[in-house]
Amino acid sequence: MEGIVHHLGLALGGRPGAAFAARLMLPVSNDTLLRVVRRRARARAEPLCVIGIDDWAFRRNHRYGTIICDLERRRVVNLLPDREIATVAAWLVAHPGIRVVSRDRGGGYGEAAARSLPEAIQVADRWHLMENASGAFLEAVSKSMKPIRAALGATMIDPKLLTCAEHLQYEGYLRREETNAIVAELSANGVSIKEIVRRTGRSRKLVCLIVRGQRTDMFRTRQGSLDPHLPFLDAQWEVGCRNGAELWRRLRALGFAGSTRVVSEWATRRRRSERMTSTQLHKPPSTRTIARLMTLKRDHLTKAETLTVAAIEQGAPALAEARTLVDRFQSIVRRKAEADLAPWLQDAGSSLIASFARGITRDFAAVRAAVTETWSNGQTEGHVNRLKLVKRQMYGRAKLDLLEARLIGAP
Repeated sequence: MEGIVHHLGLALGGRPGAAFAARLMLPVSNDTLLRVVRRRARARAEPLCVIGIDDWAFRRNHRYGTIICDLERRRVVNLLPDREIATVAAWLVAHPGIRVVSRDRGGGYGEAAARSLPEAIQVADRWHLMENASGAFLEAVSKSMKPIRAALGATMIDPKLLTCAEHLQYEGYLRREETNAIVAELSANGVSIKEIVRRTGRSRKLVCLIVRGQRTDMFRTRQGSLDPHLPFLDAQWEVGCRNGAELWRRLRALGFAGSTRVVSEWATRRRRSERMTSTQLHKPPSTRTIARLMTLKRDHLTKAETLTVAAIEQGAPALAEARTLVDRFQSIVRRKAEADLAPWLQDAGSSLIASFARGITRDFAAVRAAVTETWSNGQTEGHVNRLKLVKRQMYGRAKLDLLEARLIGAP
């Protein structure tokens, strides 16, 4: 009987478990269910050899805890109340038999493992390595927006071709460029970042972004509701249908759920763009769009996209080199080609992704282990998702011991 109550509590929690128990003709309250779950929770007695460690959010951006998993037995071992180095180090000291620690690329867990278990092998998570490489390329695209605009013939903007929302973005861009010029001039004159912050009144984070060249994107756009239908609209425009309302009616027959205003604005912009002279220039793609086009395989691109990528590669060769380096690094991780890692670091040291390469160098032992070892933090991330499910099932009100009891389950 108590075993059934225990498993109901593990699977459903308090009130949902009590409601389901009533359907099974078991007279048990929600408090009893949780009390049984807590009482029957037992710490695992098996010695730990390979663990995965990651953080999880009590409340995102405010408070975090740490989850520790036994990667050999594929189960949760412990939850810690925070992710401080001292807390994690104290737990690791109590388990000296650990030989492999799989972790993300944050410095806190690596420092705790190095301090407590200096002989243990640290393994960087392969998914985070791939994600960090993609992020480094996106940053390289952001740094290269000026040569990209020059390559695409978009160094100027005709305000008459912009919508109201784009006008606001463009005005904000002009204000940002004034700030960028002031900070860049001070930095070129040898003024320290701390002094630039004091003189300009800008935040340190903003000043660092400007000094690194990461604040040059003109239009921060995202995919709109009309984007999937643009080929159809272009075809209708070419055969002579130039009325926005009529175009909207034809789109609506195909399942388009947007308003007529969206289609009318598109028709207005298209009409204005056709009146452009050869000296008038238009808006380039956004940073994310360029990064996506340059990382897709060529046979997945349209003819127009292929021409855009070719123009970017010709006008910004350093960015094309960065794309090649990112492809090489991700291939090294996929193929587990440890011998290619050192030559890659040498080639990437003077490229647009040099900052990413320096991070790999600082964490070289863990990155090399990620390439050579079979262990990774994938299953730990899966347990974090499971923890989120359990936490939300209890509306975020469960204490740490109850969360741990439900995750560890029966001994």
